[in-house]
Amino acid sequence: MFLEIHPDNPDQRQIELIVKTLNEGGIIIYPTDTVYALGCSIDQKQAIEKLCALKKIDPDKALLTFICSDISQVASYARPIDTTIYRVMKRNLPGPFTFILEANNEVPRLIKGRKKTIGIRIPDNKVVQSIVEALGKPMLSASLKSYDDIQEYYTNAFDIYEEYQHQVDIVIDGGLGHLDASTIVDCSENELNIIRQGVKELI
Repeated sequence: MFLEIHPDNPDQRQIELIVKTLNEGGIIIYPTDTVYALGCSIDQKQAIEKLCALKKIDPDKALLTFICSDISQVASYARPIDTTIYRVMKRNLPGPFTFILEANNEVPRLIKGRKKTIGIRIPDNKVVQSIVEALGKPMLSASLKSYDDIQEYYTNAFDIYEEYQHQVDIVIDGGLGHLDASTIVDCSENELNIIRQGVKELI
């Protein structure tokens, strides 16, 4: 399904349809404040396995990201966050950052695997914020790279639909995507270590 959603004023009926799809084990492609991404519910085992197969990644080894509605939801899946790191997150979120944190035991085993960390995102995008808030739990996410030799990421949702219409349940058109990914900040050792500089710098 190809679903056009207003980027600033998402239709609640469309959001409810997306949430129903996620709760039934569906996979979506959706816009963020950086690039388009694949997403599924964190408690749907088959959907997680399918998402990882689409990305050709091993869930035991890959850094998979939780899309959260706010920092209080982050705290449900991460070990206690150092005060300095918490303040940095508070200043920069919602925003185009992925924070790597030490995972707690609430993270499903399939996602956590042999890793002790998870990536956390709170995108500054009304469409995905509306989805996660209505879902009531984080969404598992992985950025969607294109097969273009020149352009690393898709920017046009219809191009994505043509490529993935038979592999995912919903492709959401929330406007043009960006070409730069999020900045990745590793906080798992209680220090701020930037391992990928993305579209924006920390403040």
